[in-house]
Amino acid sequence: MSKVVPSYSVLCFAVCALLGTAVIAQPPDKKDPNQDPLSNARKVTAEVNKVYKKWMDQDVAYIITDQEKKAFKALTTDEERENFIENFWRRRDPNPDTEENEYREEYYERIAYANQHFASGIPGWKTDRGRVYIAHGKPDSIESHPAGGSYDRPSWEGGGSTTTYPFEIWFYRHLDGVGDGLEIEFVDPTGTGEYRLARDASEKDALKFVPGAGLTMMEQLGLADKADRITGNNNYNTSYQREQDTMFRRLEIQNNLMRPPTVKFSDLQGIAGGDTGVIDSNPLEFDLRVDFFRQSDDRVITAFTVQASNKELSFEQVGGLEQATMNIFGRITAVSGKRSGIFEDSVTATATALELAEARDRKSVYQKAIALAPGTYKVDVVVRDVKSGTKGIQNLGFVVPRYDDKKLSTSSLIMAAKLRTTNDRDIGSQFVIGNAKVIPNLSGVYKQGQEVGLYMQVYNAGIDQTTLRPAVDVTYILTKDGKELLRTPEDWSGLSDSGQRLTLARLLPTTFMPLGDYELKVHIKDRVSGQVIENKGKFTVIN
Repeated sequence: MSKVVPSYSVLCFAVCALLGTAVIAQPPDKKDPNQDPLSNARKVTAEVNKVYKKWMDQDVAYIITDQEKKAFKALTTDEERENFIENFWRRRDPNPDTEENEYREEYYERIAYANQHFASGIPGWKTDRGRVYIAHGKPDSIESHPAGGSYDRPSWEGGGSTTTYPFEIWFYRHLDGVGDGLEIEFVDPTGTGEYRLARDASEKDALKFVPGAGLTMMEQLGLADKADRITGNNNYNTSYQREQDTMFRRLEIQNNLMRPPTVKFSDLQGIAGGDTGVIDSNPLEFDLRVDFFRQSDDRVITAFTVQASNKELSFEQVGGLEQATMNIFGRITAVSGKRSGIFEDSVTATATALELAEARDRKSVYQKAIALAPGTYKVDVVVRDVKSGTKGIQNLGFVVPRYDDKKLSTSSLIMAAKLRTTNDRDIGSQFVIGNAKVIPNLSGVYKQGQEVGLYMQVYNAGIDQTTLRPAVDVTYILTKDGKELLRTPEDWSGLSDSGQRLTLARLLPTTFMPLGDYELKVHIKDRVSGQVIENKGKFTVIN
């Protein structure tokens, strides 16, 4: 059977025979201006699945860091992206020992809440309130003025009366990387329900651009010009009664609010978990102390205090100041091995060049208070000097006491470097116990002339029903080298008591104390039940 040859093949063969030459196909000339651009090879990049793009651009837009975003974009397969997302949430899981990821569940609940309550023509997650709520969680309190109206300014806003647009003030006791005691203001100048983050307190003033209306106290007295307030000179409040109202601090707060919350010290977490047996040939030395204060029948406030000498830290110039920073990571585990809590933060010491020598002689202190159930625990704490990279680690076992409702007992006795009553600025800050700010002195060393702070709580003390005063006798006994130097009773003046809880807070002067080692004993006798208890602490006075 003969083969059929296509007509165009026969024609090609005939032409080649006539020319007497072979025809060889040549690649198109790249420089040929007549070349058809459609014949060029196309560079094709695989499109990222819309699900993953939505996850990065919408779901976690406010909490994903630039480094994580860059790494995610570099992934090429869906399997790699799935692993990345799993590790992304795992790094933020506050309790990896449980099956649930509490942070992820709460995070998506925040998104749902924002979409339900903050939508205003745009989805709630895209609004300013939605962004802050999703990234930082529910505020501790909200002051809401949904209709605006008449408003008497507080003194730190300049005083005087005006009329406002609808606005809200969100209060956070503490936000990592942002600050403490924060008031964040949102204003709805258009009346559409879209509250915008206010750059200053006057944005809610509906009479701001009305001549002669809504004047501050300074403007009423002729000591300030409203035009300066409009242009942003802020002459109406040059004293700045609150630090967070200063121009640069307000900008700093707003800038930090827009940043993704950082994932802290993952390298320190690995060390605390035992990933490496070697810390440093010359480790960073620090002191660690655990104190206990009763909160309820089944919860005890457990305060972890870390103290390092600034001589252990490396200072460097930052913005014209000498600065040293140490990162701290701690993991608390129960005797069963289940993790009961973590803490991670930074402590920064700053000084001018002239103050540097004095700053090196001081100490940097950090404290974290966590409510734990009575029982046996262990805490692993890692501290790293940011500048030098030097690290130190301590592992400490401790027992959280169980406080009997009918038994006279006490909290830990703290020998404090600083002891004073709290004020508004202390809200949400460290070292606050009840209504006192107590900074422990872990070394127990005081310079002559420095006051020794004494702080302790007494539980289940009897109350005299006639005088409604504590029916207990408390005596302070100071000894040196086994010899009693001072014995003085508690006069119960100026104490803040809550039910059967008594607070002992005293300052002991050392100006006329001879140098050396001392012991301070607190002797407590309940006249109602007859119970007696003692607690004691030691300190040293140096020149």
